[in-house]
Amino acid sequence: MQERTAMKVHPEDAARRATTRPTEPRPRPLVDEVLRLVWRERQISRAEIACRLDLSRSTVSEIVSTLLRTGLVAEVGTGPSGGGRRPIVLQFQDDACGILGVDMGAAHVAVAHTDLRGHVLAWKDRRHPVRSDPVGTRALVAELCAAALGSSRRRARRLVGIGVAVPSPVDPHHPDRLSELVLPAWQGHHGLEPVGERYKVPLWIDNDANLGALAEGWWGAGRGVQDFAYIKVATGIGSGHVIQGKIYRGATGVAGEIGHLAIDPHGGPCICGLRGCLATFVGQAALLARAREILADGATSILTAQDITIPALEEAALAGDPLALQVVREAAEYLGIAVAGLLNLMNPALVILGGDLAPLGELLLQPLRETVARRTLVSSIAAAEVRTSELNAQAVAVGAATMVLEAALADSRLYPAAARRVEA
Repeated sequence: MQERTAMKVHPEDAARRATTRPTEPRPRPLVDEVLRLVWRERQISRAEIACRLDLSRSTVSEIVSTLLRTGLVAEVGTGPSGGGRRPIVLQFQDDACGILGVDMGAAHVAVAHTDLRGHVLAWKDRRHPVRSDPVGTRALVAELCAAALGSSRRRARRLVGIGVAVPSPVDPHHPDRLSELVLPAWQGHHGLEPVGERYKVPLWIDNDANLGALAEGWWGAGRGVQDFAYIKVATGIGSGHVIQGKIYRGATGVAGEIGHLAIDPHGGPCICGLRGCLATFVGQAALLARAREILADGATSILTAQDITIPALEEAALAGDPLALQVVREAAEYLGIAVAGLLNLMNPALVILGGDLAPLGELLLQPLRETVARRTLVSSIAAAEVRTSELNAQAVAVGAATMVLEAALADSRLYPAAARRVEA
């Protein structure tokens, strides 16, 4: 993944998402501020730090000495002189520690091991019935975390923490709880604490669409954009909303459940108990059911001789198959109805589509944009761009790792806990 410029770090937003946290007797606000500056600039001198943060040279020297001992910052030579001695250049060490980001979808588990700049060092994923098998899912998360660490470079095994994306609303005040309506088999609790305990690092939990939005904002299509929405199309449909550079969660963490927006009140039943939700038209099961329905009506398609899956449907659409294109076009129209409502209500500058259908690109976007144009106010659509994810299948797992990075940049006390090298 290419390097990107991150969005602003918000300490109060990051702090309340950890389910376990290290403690230290005193805060270090100046150390945190200097560390964030070095991370952001990548290379910088002590004199420039003092100038940029309006600190004395002696204060900066003391703080830098502390940071040098952590291994997060290193001296890497000298820079150009403006008169007098050439300054020593400090550089943030992206590979000083690693982070594990877990994407626990409704039907898969993926783990990204990243460095401190969002680069994916190792990637492991596997299909799994997450919604119905909590015991097996917890075991798989532990297995893939160990596998990702085992295939990465030595230094990156020093973990800061583990971020986990779940296919459920997450109340920021009770991050250990999951929705029993969405994931009834899990009985309201993720039960992943042993994974954090195994590596002696903090564990963070958040909704998968929120973390897809976080990743796109830091490293992907949403970088530099203060107001945007990320819509994940998968087994279900979810959205993450960035408002003024911050993820918006609502009063109890349920903001963004766009999959349960009613498209047709007389439509089929949804797992939420309502009828005609967007997920019943655009979710994975709905798309496959629609393809089989069209086939049963006698349509000719290259899908006739194979099992219909989402990858097969995408491949057929990209090859120009009429049946697959019809399914994609209908899905785009339903998504367009939801996106139009979102634009009229929230007026974001950008809508990013991720998940299963994102690889279709313009095949999805063109009919979606046409639907949006028919259903939005001129001013709202004029201000908005609709595009697909730049991070694709890795967006949510990278977002989970980014959640930990955001917290660590906001509170450098997390790093001493990462001083040990963990074993896979």
